[in-house]
Amino acid sequence: MTRIVPALCALLFITAVSHAAFAADKARLNTLVQEVQRAYKAMDAFQAGFTQKLSHRESNSFEVHDGDLLFKKPLFVRWETARPEAELLIINNKEIWHYLPDEKLAYRYAPEFAETSHTFIRVLTGQARLDQDFSVEDAGKEEGLLHLRLYPKAPTQQMVEAGIWIDPASHLIKKAIALDFFGNSNEVAFTKLNTKVKLEEKSFGFTPPKGVVVEDRRKLDMRDKLFK
Repeated sequence: MTRIVPALCALLFITAVSHAAFAADKARLNTLVQEVQRAYKAMDAFQAGFTQKLSHRESNSFEVHDGDLLFKKPLFVRWETARPEAELLIINNKEIWHYLPDEKLAYRYAPEFAETSHTFIRVLTGQARLDQDFSVEDAGKEEGLLHLRLYPKAPTQQMVEAGIWIDPASHLIKKAIALDFFGNSNEVAFTKLNTKVKLEEKSFGFTPPKGVVVEDRRKLDMRDKLFK
């Protein structure tokens, strides 16, 4: 009996320490999530260069794209790919445009397709509610950035898991990745991120050039087909 009591006390002590450490880690994670959301709440707009890597699991291949992103609250987006082919995505409060200059083709969607789905663009621009829309796990530190794993509480075909890499000084997202139902990934890394820029809503307008064929898809439910 005399030997059992010290052993039991030691076990209880270790358990208490483990619970305390878990609670402390959870508190740090919650604090980080709130700091990230405060950082994006404090800004009105940003401009950034990006490198995007699209990996296709079935063919074991990938594509790399480069371009520039303009963002303004609440969800005005100008996503302009320069290489390897020109491509433009416009989101404003009236419509969404997906323009393919080389094909002389533009697709037009209703704005609700961006507003009512958990799209990768919301994660990238800091507009997703990390504390409400996701289960969040601390994945440690990588190359000086804080890595968080995100598991959507309402997964879609285009996003069953995601990850973000955060600058510990600014609490802004420097890199993000989304995994879809089929195991394909969409990774975006930002360069030259500027949060002091002043952007007007006219920067997010689009008029199809002469000779461009427009396919109007405003009445179609395309929510899970955008932003792949």
